[in-house]
Amino acid sequence: MAHLGSIKGLTNMTTIAKPKIRTYSELCKLKTYGDRLEYLSLGGNNHESPRYMSNPFYKSRIWRLVREEVIRRDAGCDMGLIGNYINGPLFVHHMNPLTPKDLEDITDDMVSPEYLITVSEQTHNLIHYGKNLDPLPERRPGDTKLW
Repeated sequence: MAHLGSIKGLTNMTTIAKPKIRTYSELCKLKTYGDRLEYLSLGGNNHESPRYMSNPFYKSRIWRLVREEVIRRDAGCDMGLIGNYINGPLFVHHMNPLTPKDLEDITDDMVSPEYLITVSEQTHNLIHYGKNLDPLPERRPGDTKLW
């Protein structure tokens, strides 16, 4: 019985919240850019995967293929909203932040279109940082100043 009592006591402990799992299916239920941005927002909690781990993945054949598939599905439109065309680079955003463990194991979720969305650079910055970032000035031959 002591064992059962200790299990009952566990229900009163504070639980750690699991990260929200975002999906394309759920995103499509939201009809406006603002609603979709709120759904995908990291709430100012910037998350960046270690570049030394993520760069090889983003150069892989599987990533290039799924990236093309997602861009086609979204018709090259920001947040997949038809008519919201992107003028500039197209980003394919992981709706659920990647962890170093994901990058080590290359999980199916990393390349599933269900967890990916096409976004503009501006939208990508809003999702990650909660604000627009000014682009760095263009570098020119002979530049000696660091931005």
